Amino acid sequence: MRIGAVREYLEQQAEHHGYATRLLPPVYRYRTTSPVILNAPHAKFDLSYHLVFATYNRKGVFTSNLGEALCEYWLKVACKRGFAIDQISVVPDHVHILVRHIPKMSIETCVLILLNNAQHFVGQRFPHALTHAGLDHLWQHSAYAGTCGQMSTALIKKWLSE
Repeated sequence: MRIGAVREYLEQQAEHHGYATRLLPPVYRYRTTSPVILNAPHAKFDLSYHLVFATYNRKGVFTSNLGEALCEYWLKVACKRGFAIDQISVVPDHVHILVRHIPKMSIETCVLILLNNAQHFVGQRFPHALTHAGLDHLWQHSAYAGTCGQMSTALIKKWLSE
C-alpha cells in the first residue's frame, strides 16, 4: 500500500464511519508534525505498517478524551521502546495506527507492546469505560498489520532486477 493512501484513509475515519456529522464526534486523531528519526547501524530502512486493533466484540469503548489519553500514553511507550508512531485514528470500536520500527524489532513485538500497554492503561486509568461496555478485556485476540511505504512493489522489483 502506498503510505499516502494510508494517511488519507486514517484522516477520513470520522466520515467513513458516519461520525463526522455528530455535534461531539467520538473520534480522536493524531498526526505527528515532526517524525521521529529511527536509525540502525549499517542499514537504511523504511519499515512502516498500518495497524488496526478492534475492541473485544467491537464494543464502543473509546471517546475522544480516552482516545487522546491513550495516544499520549502510546507515544511515550513508543519512545521508550524504540519505535515511532506517525498517525493514530481512534473511533469507538477500533483504532488505526501508522507505525515505524527498526529492523531488529518484529512487527509482532511492536503490536504486542501496543496492545498490552493499552490494556494496562485503560484498565488502570479508565476502568469505567470497560465496565460500561461490559468488557473485562479491551481487545480482540487478533490485529491487522499491513506494510506501506513510498515505493510500489513493482518499482522495488524493477530496482532489484537492474
